Amino acid sequence: MKFLGPLENQRLSFLLEKAISREAQMWKVNVPKMPTSQNVSPSQRDEVIQWLAKLKYQFNLYPETFALASSLLDRFLATVKAHPKYLSCIAISCFFLAAKTVEEDERIPVLKVLARDSFCGCSSSEILRMERIILDKLNWDLHTATPLDFLHIFHAIAVSTRPQLLFSLPKLSPSQHLAVLTKQLLHCMACNQLLQFKGSMLALAMVSLEMEKLIPDWLPLTIELLQKAQMESSQLIHCRELVAHHLSALQSALPLNSVYVYRPLKHTLVTCDKGVFRLHPSSAPGPDFAKDKSKPEVPVRGTAAFYHHLPAASGCKLTSAKRKVEEMEVDDFYDGIKRLYNEDNAAENVGSVCGADLSRQEGHASPCPPLQPVSVM
Repeated sequence: MKFLGPLENQRLSFLLEKAISREAQMWKVNVPKMPTSQNVSPSQRDEVIQWLAKLKYQFNLYPETFALASSLLDRFLATVKAHPKYLSCIAISCFFLAAKTVEEDERIPVLKVLARDSFCGCSSSEILRMERIILDKLNWDLHTATPLDFLHIFHAIAVSTRPQLLFSLPKLSPSQHLAVLTKQLLHCMACNQLLQFKGSMLALAMVSLEMEKLIPDWLPLTIELLQKAQMESSQLIHCRELVAHHLSALQSALPLNSVYVYRPLKHTLVTCDKGVFRLHPSSAPGPDFAKDKSKPEVPVRGTAAFYHHLPAASGCKLTSAKRKVEEMEVDDFYDGIKRLYNEDNAAENVGSVCGADLSRQEGHASPCPPLQPVSVM
């Protein structure tokens, strides 16, 4: 669905009002506990949240699953006094509950595989028993509004009311921009200092900080969203400061010097009658890669990814629009989010490079893609 027009804006306002009401019923003020051997410390909570984030990548699940698992864990820890030795069992049980709530049936991990590959130290029967305890303490009510839900709503409202929001980022679609904010939000959810704020406040603080960098009239839009969400401006200011500090600390933790890796392609581009390049084996020396057809851990990125997907068969044809979308270099959060903005059928001219200025030498040289920085998670 595409959020444009008065009817869609009313729909967004209704979704925001419903989520705010739901959050008010579920949310409890976080009371910091003294670190002892009998209760879970804030640092232990952050560590287990980061572990759940790794499990999300390991089992290729949606970010909504991680967001719900984190919310369930925080709700449970705010309700009961849990011993640290049971924390991993509680966390993996919340993760399994969230997966069964959010994911499609074929994407839900098998319990035995989840218990084995997560190295949680729990058996399947122990996870099921802990799952029953969590459900009883949460009154069997798992449908809560997560910070990610509010991020989707606030971002959609901002894009619909300020179409110029992404003018300074022409290479990013709304869903790709949302994917970037989603990754930042998941990092913030692993910070115990931000537990004092509701999920709606955390999401609005992130959207507000992003709008401040992109448009000059960010403050009126922030006030408008603040009024719709019925929040206090003083809390938003405090939350913005903590979020900005956390994200800046995250950026400063990255290496100062970006590392670039060049992997020459062992192919030569040859044009066909339709003006589309095909790949032919080249005699250029280069590193030997094992012919492993399994999915690589680090995908080919940038221009190299474009050449990697070009067909090597004798028949040259333009890639269909649907195939182009599937082969785009996007963040893993982008898959699925693009449906919010009707980007499934967006046609991008990446199948033909007739006007490209590609230098080629005869016989031994292969095309050199631009150097790409290694991404650090």
